[in-house]
Amino acid sequence: MAKIRVPGFQFAGVACGIKKSRKRDLALIFSERPATAAALFTTNSIKAAAVLVGMKRMRRGLVQAVVVNSGNANSCTGPRGVRDAEAMCREVGHRLGIDPRLVIPSSTGLIGVPLPMTKIRQGIAKAVSILSPDSFTHAAEAILTTDRFVKITTTSCLLKGRKVVITGMVKGAGMIAPNMATMLAYILTDAAVEPRCLNAILRRSAEETFNRITVDGDMSTNDTVLFLANGAARNSPVRQGSGEERVLREETQRVMKELALKLVEDGEGTTKVVEIRVDGVRSIAEAKKIAFAVANSKLVKTAFFGEDPNFGRIMVAIGCAGVAISPEKIDVFFNHVCVVRKGVGLASKEREASRILKRPSFMVKIHLHQGKESASVWTSDLSHEYVRINSAYRT
Repeated sequence: MAKIRVPGFQFAGVACGIKKSRKRDLALIFSERPATAAALFTTNSIKAAAVLVGMKRMRRGLVQAVVVNSGNANSCTGPRGVRDAEAMCREVGHRLGIDPRLVIPSSTGLIGVPLPMTKIRQGIAKAVSILSPDSFTHAAEAILTTDRFVKITTTSCLLKGRKVVITGMVKGAGMIAPNMATMLAYILTDAAVEPRCLNAILRRSAEETFNRITVDGDMSTNDTVLFLANGAARNSPVRQGSGEERVLREETQRVMKELALKLVEDGEGTTKVVEIRVDGVRSIAEAKKIAFAVANSKLVKTAFFGEDPNFGRIMVAIGCAGVAISPEKIDVFFNHVCVVRKGVGLASKEREASRILKRPSFMVKIHLHQGKESASVWTSDLSHEYVRINSAYRT
């Protein structure tokens, strides 16, 4: 991929020794002017220090820099953790010559260990010294933990004849579940956007993307999605209800969906990316409830890994979802192959269905025939490698 640039933003990714691997572990995102900001944070009742600090600072709705460390979550570290997160922001503000209240911190990695602040201060100094419009990928590398690959994407669109760029980076491979987005994600645009409009775009886009994925059903203490709009494109600020809002929302959602699917693809030990689509239900809420019941079922996920079209496990998960259903109306498909018709399994279709499960991605389509609403979520399989990674995470 060609170098990604977002007008008015600079980036850095450095190694400061937090990770034993000596890989990049500190990222800096800098907007040349204070950017309008919107954010979503973890809904876990236990929140990391960076989240607590970030939530407080987001009340202003303006951000000029984001500092992210990987390899250490700074979670369950008490008052010291909050002081350290605030110290990171002060250090960035001092080095950049900006108001430290315009700096947002993020952390990801091992829970319960204090930050190595001497190393982090040295890393911040180094990152500030090498900030560049061309270092987006280096920053995206520096936020990774157990990820197997960098997850970035970019697009552009016209707003009243002015070209604007929308770009995103995300990290995450485990603890991927809905009710925000279990990861760190940074969406950047040079568009000028009114604050209420930016918040609305982020929330609606997250609902359709980051809130529709699951790898293991667990939720982190550090989840953050940050959307920054710095106005470098010099367009008229995008307003709620305008045609420009619709265009910007569609492109933002496109970026976030691509990132969301990359999260599932990079799930710890993942070999399959599976769309669970539920049709013919009374409400979208019911469709999502059934889809997530199937997507999070350990029995279903291990069947995906074994490439076994075990429709019985899918039917069991549907029945456990807590939604009123008529079992005799249910149809289940793997892609185009029907394996359950009106609640009855079609064993004769298993060989054909098993060929579909050998693919790296496919769809499970469930039709309940009791309404007009539908919803999709995306999930992965559950492999031996997932157990290996997570059993050895601290060692």
